[in-house]
Amino acid sequence: MAVGHGYPAAGGRGQMRAADADRDRAVSFLSTAYTEGRLSKDEYDTRLESALSARTYADLDQVVTDLPGARIPPVRHVTRTNGLAVASLACGLAQFVFGPLPTIPAIVFGHVARHQIKRTGEQGAGMALAGLLLGWAAVVLGIIAIAGLAAFAVAHTGHTIRIGPGGPPPPPAGPPGPPGG
Repeated sequence: MAVGHGYPAAGGRGQMRAADADRDRAVSFLSTAYTEGRLSKDEYDTRLESALSARTYADLDQVVTDLPGARIPPVRHVTRTNGLAVASLACGLAQFVFGPLPTIPAIVFGHVARHQIKRTGEQGAGMALAGLLLGWAAVVLGIIAIAGLAAFAVAHTGHTIRIGPGGPPPPPAGPPGPPGG
């Protein structure tokens, strides 16, 4: 564990200023080494004073560099990906194979996943959004296709459809009848 985020002690980033959190990390490392018996009381006190007065990462690294495990990289917190985001994207892509069947699950999973991601801070916002977009795109294209088919069917039936307040057209006038009859 390099106290200065793994920066080399000599030159470069090792000359960057250390923060209080970096000094606390060095003190914690020294305390562990002391309780394990790796440092005597005098050596622990001397190093503790040096760690608390350190100004750069290089100063902190000099305090802990000869202790075992001093160069272990820092632990990184790995955030997981939201499962519903993955499911939303999978359903959105599955539409190309299975037709409109996965459309509704893609939309529902996408909305639920985005809500969960905002609440928990998980990864996968892009996948949830992609699933949502694919799902809604399929809905819009489906509506356009149905409207196009309906328009095509009406155009090719040969019947005139009147819409509006006129009602049906009046019957054609017949031949004139005898007068007075």
